[in-house]
Amino acid sequence: MNNMVLGIDIGGTKCTVCLGNRKGEVIKREEFPTDETRGPDPAVERFLCISERFIETSKCHLEAVGISCGSPLDPEKGIINAPPNLQSWVNVPIIRIFNEKFCVPAFLDNDANAGACAELLFGAGRGCKDMVYLTFGTGMGAGIIINGNIYRGANCYSGEVGHIRLEKNGPIGVHKSGSFEGFCSGSGIKQLAKREFAAWKTSTILGEDATAKEVGEAAKKGDALAIRILEISGRYLGLGLAYIIDILNPERIVIGSIFPRCEKFLRPAMEVALRLEALPQSLSACEIVGSELGERISDYASLSVALLALAK
Repeated sequence: MNNMVLGIDIGGTKCTVCLGNRKGEVIKREEFPTDETRGPDPAVERFLCISERFIETSKCHLEAVGISCGSPLDPEKGIINAPPNLQSWVNVPIIRIFNEKFCVPAFLDNDANAGACAELLFGAGRGCKDMVYLTFGTGMGAGIIINGNIYRGANCYSGEVGHIRLEKNGPIGVHKSGSFEGFCSGSGIKQLAKREFAAWKTSTILGEDATAKEVGEAAKKGDALAIRILEISGRYLGLGLAYIIDILNPERIVIGSIFPRCEKFLRPAMEVALRLEALPQSLSACEIVGSELGERISDYASLSVALLALAK
């Protein structure tokens, strides 16, 4: 009988159940849309039903369950507490629910930490002891690995780098003007696009309400405004990374989502800012790379939460 782990990814748009092995191979996978308006109970019931079916049909021995969800949550108590995209999920004891159902250890972590676990075990962070994973998706958060372990801080709020203010004024992220998330996230790039469009005097294929995805696609077609928007974001990415490099001195920073898709336009301005702002000795020791897991990261992330915990 093969040993397996379950991975549960709880997102604002979709939820996913994966069954995988210690090599990170996904054996079974099923996703369903999230309906936040109905509260947590229907989704939790569906998680349990799918998980039970996976275990029965694969005839495996379940070792553990890993659960990934947006913050705020309490990994130690195993409670999800109303993330912004799951406002009805108030004080959900998700770990206890899976413990009682399957009688195996269950582990919970936020999506940035889970992404860091995934890149450490199976992606661009392999072989690292000290690394940082940045989401650079809808928002901007960090998962911090120190000596091979997730660093959570005094009350599990480490890695909230999106709150760092880079300018007095600028795009808004996490309710703060000019924040790291304001300049370096999907929502932030959309705001940058609107601002730059208003001042742009020449032709562009972008509209006033262009999304980050549309900006990236336009840049690849050579649109000058789109390229400028990403260069601005890249500059502030470098400024934000300089803080992280100076404070943590990591050997590698892995950046997800938007960065690998738009690296050609983001990296040059990022590197200029880093050379100006980061401590040269720390910068020279740090490799900055895009995520290797791409769109599959949510599957690996939830499985990796369990696998990294089992490895301790």
